[in-house]
Amino acid sequence: MLDTGIQIPDRALDLLLEAEEMAQTGILVAINSEILRLIVISDPLKPAAKEMSRLTVAMVGDGINDSSALVSVDVGMAIGAGTDVAIEAADIVLMKSNLEDVITAIDLSRKTFSRIRMNYIWALAYNIIGIPIAANVLFPSTRFRLPPWVAGAAMAASSVSVVLWSLLLKNYRRLKSLDALQIRGIMVELSVCM
Repeated sequence: MLDTGIQIPDRALDLLLEAEEMAQTGILVAINSEILRLIVISDPLKPAAKEMSRLTVAMVGDGINDSSALVSVDVGMAIGAGTDVAIEAADIVLMKSNLEDVITAIDLSRKTFSRIRMNYIWALAYNIIGIPIAANVLFPSTRFRLPPWVAGAAMAASSVSVVLWSLLLKNYRRLKSLDALQIRGIMVELSVCM
């Protein structure tokens, strides 16, 4: 409308902004270069939306119309060949336009979090044992004292082990069957909605 020289009143701009904040689409209608109406369109919630809101919800999209959903779900995934708006709104960008990569991304993220948990457990156990020894807590009863250079080397070894555990993710291989993935009793299936 601005390109054709139609002036948009401030009141109409305010109404458009209100509609956008309520996840609605506002459409201005003009006749003879005068804005007469504002039509607001919204997509009503599906009946099962309330029950679904209690799950871990993911969305895969590639267009401008998907961007608001990509932002509002727990995990938003955009197809790499999608629009810039969808890519900016997503948490994960799938580099290829292959929907099977959704299952791969979920599986790889599970393995990554498992590795993070393993690193925390290892570091915690290592420090629970190592710190008292380095602080000479055992010296009065055992007469064992840890030299400072050994304590420093042990601390470095702890960091190296965490890095090595993490580097094992380089050996990740895709699942052979990408039709479905079981996550905590929930079946994730790949289906395409148009």
